[in-house]
Amino acid sequence: MFNLVQSLIAGIIRSNRPPGERAPREAAPAVVSVDDIDPFQFSSHIEIAHGFPRVNWDAVDAWIETLPAEKSKGRARSLCERAWLLHLLAPLGPQYHLSEGREGLLVSSLEPHVARATLDFMYGTLRRIIKARDGLAFVPALGKDILIVLDDQETYYNFVAHYYPERGEFAASGGMYINEGCRHFVTVKSEMRAIEPVIAHEMTHGCVAHLPLPLWLNEGIAVNMERRLTGIPPALYTPLELHEQHLEFWGDAEVQEFWSGASFHRGGASNTLSYDLARILTEQLAKEWGSFKGFVGKADREDAGKAAA
Repeated sequence: MFNLVQSLIAGIIRSNRPPGERAPREAAPAVVSVDDIDPFQFSSHIEIAHGFPRVNWDAVDAWIETLPAEKSKGRARSLCERAWLLHLLAPLGPQYHLSEGREGLLVSSLEPHVARATLDFMYGTLRRIIKARDGLAFVPALGKDILIVLDDQETYYNFVAHYYPERGEFAASGGMYINEGCRHFVTVKSEMRAIEPVIAHEMTHGCVAHLPLPLWLNEGIAVNMERRLTGIPPALYTPLELHEQHLEFWGDAEVQEFWSGASFHRGGASNTLSYDLARILTEQLAKEWGSFKGFVGKADREDAGKAAA
């Protein structure tokens, strides 16, 4: 199985830099320019929210559209993403650095060889998701996959708070795919084997983000892909115990909340059993792959997939 340990070993072998040595930290640019075309005043389109720089990506996209060539547009998007991440380093602290791979960018305090291994794992995972999803996965042409690994839960929740409504009940989270202007994945620093499933799960969300999927189907696909690529995680309950919890928990009202997605946002048993029910339903439906692929292509969150079914 392709995993971070294998990538870590390979990264150390091919690196010319000792495992603990970092490259100098790059300065955050105020201006982004491509091919001698009118530069974009990047810093003028940043505001601070919850202590972190947030970019007006609509303004970025409008500037990119003025560029004459697709190659220039792709380079401009990548430069703007790097610029945002370099600005993000300042409030995070001096221990954080930006690392770059073939198709990924990583902000973290990970040691250089671990960061390289993580980027390699992201690249390999993306290739496997695309192959396994057989036409359902889509990778945008512009920009790279971005992973932000934060040192602790407090920093993580401060960062993702910007993407939550001001009021409501929200379940605990260890990772998130965010697709507002600039697609990126956020998680909390942990041992490598704990990060692997989060990367696989959130990258799967990224690959099906172009589809208006109901939440139960979106999460079911992500959980099953996570398990397929990284193995079944240690269970808190036996299958029999989970079965009994499902029988006790799901009534008419709870099932309607499952279809609407509301049950996923509650804490405790509601959250746990919602993810597990989504996994079971998606796993069973996917056994007839042709029908399932057609269903996923037509499913809509507005009716929880009813018309497509």
